[in-house]
Amino acid sequence: MTTKQRYDHVLGWFAANAASAESELHFDNAYQLLVAVMLSAQCTDKRVNQMTPALFNAYPTPQELAKASTEEILKYIHSVSYPNAKARHLKATAERLTEVYQGVVPDTIEQLQTLPGVGRKTANVICAVLWQQPTMAVDTHIFRVSERIGLTTNSKNPLQTEKQLVRYIPASLIPKAHHWLLLHGRYICTARKPKCPQCGIAEYCRTAYQHN
Repeated sequence: MTTKQRYDHVLGWFAANAASAESELHFDNAYQLLVAVMLSAQCTDKRVNQMTPALFNAYPTPQELAKASTEEILKYIHSVSYPNAKARHLKATAERLTEVYQGVVPDTIEQLQTLPGVGRKTANVICAVLWQQPTMAVDTHIFRVSERIGLTTNSKNPLQTEKQLVRYIPASLIPKAHHWLLLHGRYICTARKPKCPQCGIAEYCRTAYQHN
């Protein structure tokens, strides 16, 4: 099976069986998604969703979050991973959004990465989810699944994975493919014991049934 054939089969299966895949983070606008994605680093979406309602109720806009102290923000997010650093980043990002972008979340990867605590992965998520841009955010699930399935080969880091994926995935499918691969890794192609017998793409996978 060629790489292109594998991509065609895998993407075709997901399109037929997971067309409704979307982010599991809860948000109502760009500001809320940005905050949620920043909080989700090294943390589960479920945990983030438990704390963001109170946070957004207290600080419904970047302007109001910018006025809060780091200590006040920390009270709402203390149960996430790396809460102190994230509290500092959230305040600094809210300040920059307010001062530079008039409270509007920018819509380019370059501008998003000028926000404190926002790296390439977070910027890619924002652009893909909010504006359906062909940006592939590679988290630990996508990095693992892509190599395991055979969509990437000898990928050493997330950027290499991203470049290989966007080479073969049609631009119009990239935002959706991000969710397909992420959710597949979260629930089926898990790190320690992938559920190959339950996997709909096992017949197209380079390493199916080698993990148990």
